[in-house]
Parts: sequence; structure tokens; C-alpha cells
Amino acid sequence: MGEQMQIGEVAERTGLSLRTIRYYEEVGLVVPSARSQGGFRLYLEPDVERLLLIKRMKPLGFQLDEMRDLLAILDPLPDDAPVDEPATRLRQYSATAEQACEDLRAKLRVAEEFAALLHTQLSTHRRQTGSALSQSP
Repeated sequence: MGEQMQIGEVAERTGLSLRTIRYYEEVGLVVPSARSQGGFRLYLEPDVERLLLIKRMKPLGFQLDEMRDLLAILDPLPDDAPVDEPATRLRQYSATAEQACEDLRAKLRVAEEFAALLHTQLSTHRRQTGSALSQSP
């Protein structure tokens, strides 16, 4: 069995808040691997990896039910489980993630264009202000 971590260490490693980790537990996205005798949540490395996976899904717009479904697909399957249906759903989620990435890249391009425009305006303003100051009596 791997090293057990309390929720604070998991929060630090994942960049998620304690509240968010507890919420993900409440909605069934992650379950601590164990509890200490005092009732503290104890997590293992696979739990941390699962939380990092959830963290990656969030900015792509996946809803809780989609996250739950995708996590169920990605969980190790029993040897006798049929593979076709999860593979089909996984392809759909993959396409959804790719589209979300493309949408984010488009938004980033627009944001970068806007930032460049502001930078140009700032440079122009500085030149105008600087030349006005040098012409003052």
C-alpha cells in the first residue's frame, strides 16, 4: 500500500481547495482510500491522480455527470467487461475535449490580439505624453 496523505497534503499537491476536494467526495467523483482512526480522510496516489484528472476536465466544460461517467469509463475494467460501449463513449468525450480545446485556443487568440492592441495603444500614449512633456516651457 502506498503512502497515505491527509487532505491538506492532497490539496497542496493538486492545487485544489479543501472545500473542492470535499465537494468532489460529496458528489461521488472521488472517495478517500481510507480513514484514520480519528476519522480523517486518507488518500493514496491514485486518488491524487483522479483529482488531477477531474481538475483537467473542469476548464473544458465537463459537467459533474459527464465527469462521473468519464471517470467510470477510465476506471480499470474487470476482465470480463464488454469494451465496445465504454470505447464509444470515450471517443465521444475525446471529441468533446478536443472541441473544447479548440474553443479555448480561439478565445486565447482573441485575448492575445486584444492585449497586443492595448500594448500598442499604451506605447502610442507614452510617446505622445513624452513628446508633450519635452515641448513644455
